Amino acid sequence: MAKEAVKKIKLQIAAGKATPAPPVGTVLGPAGINLQDFCTRYNDATRDKMGDVLPVEISIYEDRSFDFVIKTPPTAFLLKKYAKVQKGSTKGANETVATISKATLKEIAEIKLPDLNAYDVEAAMKIVAGTAKNMGIAIEGEE
Repeated sequence: MAKEAVKKIKLQIAAGKATPAPPVGTVLGPAGINLQDFCTRYNDATRDKMGDVLPVEISIYEDRSFDFVIKTPPTAFLLKKYAKVQKGSTKGANETVATISKATLKEIAEIKLPDLNAYDVEAAMKIVAGTAKNMGIAIEGEE
């Protein structure tokens, strides 16, 4: 019989940089799991994605064992990284802070596709384009 998760915790942690210190320790400590074990396993699993912020979903079981699933980086994080900006627009779509190409938009959509509610890359591109617009990042060839 499969173990039943008693708790699910979602965090966003920099790849390869999880430590038992806050914020990881303050969230996972009360759950009773071995913090050092989690940090070691997370850092080993994300070593190839250093520099990215990755959402992780941790399932904690009754016997205090745990499993985790690493998701794709947040869309806003990827857009800022590819557009080479520190932050999005403070005025939303009314102010343009950067411009990305259609090819870059497609590349981000392909990275995000497993975690988006979309069946194909074109639908994922529309979702990513909406986020980009709200961040003040324009897409070449679109109004």
